Amino acid sequence: MVVDTMGGRVHVRWDEKAQVTPHGQMVFFAEFLAVAGVFDRWVQQCPLRYTSPNASSARDVLSTLMLGTQSGSKRYAHIAAVAARALDMQSMVNEGTTRRALKSMQPDASEPRMRTALMDSVRDALGRPWVLDMDATIKPLYGHQEGAELGYNPHKPGRPSHVLHTFWVGNLRLVRDAVLASGKQHTSRHAKAGLTRLLDELDDRAPSLVRGDCGYGNEDIIDVCAQRGLT
Repeated sequence: MVVDTMGGRVHVRWDEKAQVTPHGQMVFFAEFLAVAGVFDRWVQQCPLRYTSPNASSARDVLSTLMLGTQSGSKRYAHIAAVAARALDMQSMVNEGTTRRALKSMQPDASEPRMRTALMDSVRDALGRPWVLDMDATIKPLYGHQEGAELGYNPHKPGRPSHVLHTFWVGNLRLVRDAVLASGKQHTSRHAKAGLTRLLDELDDRAPSLVRGDCGYGNEDIIDVCAQRGLT
C-alpha cells in the first residue's frame, strides 16, 4: 500500500503473522495530517522561534512531542523513525531540547495559540446539535509537582493529586477542553470559569445540551448555561 505523507510517499506492507504493531498506524495518521493541513498550520502558528543556526527546528521539536504523545512513549528514543519521516522531520530531538523548548514558550502566547488550533480542528464538526459532557478526574501524583495538594482522592486516600476538569463532545468522546487544577479544587464550582470560557469560544457552535453528574446541578453552573439559553 502506498501512503502519501508530508515527508513523501511511504510504502506499507502488512505482516500477516504479527499480532500487533506499535507505530505502524502513525503513517496513516500522518497522511491525514498532510491532507487536512492541520499539522502544518499548527507548526506555523507556534510561538517557538530559534535564532541560532545550530538550533533544532520548531517542526522537529513539535513533531517529537506529538509523536511521543501519540505513541504513548515515556522516552523520546522509543519513537519509530518511519513515523518521523512521514512528518517530514530532519531529525528527532532529545529530551533536553524538548524541555527547553517548552520552557521558552510564554503561556500568554502559547495557550491562546493552542486553544485556537484545537477549535479550528473541530469547529466544522459541531454544525449539528450536540451534547457537551463535563466531569472531573482525580490524578494521584508521586514526587514533587506544582499544584500537588491533599484533597478528595478516593483511589489513593492521603496521596497528593491534580484534578482535571474535562469538557468533551458526548458519544464522540472528543475532548474540547481540559482545565488542570490543584488537588483541592475538585468541586464543580472550580469548573465554572472553564465552562464559561469554552461556551464563549464556541459562540454559534454551542451545544444543545450541557450534561454532568449531580455535582454540577448547582446555581453557578446553571446560571452560566441559562445566560446563553442552554439547558
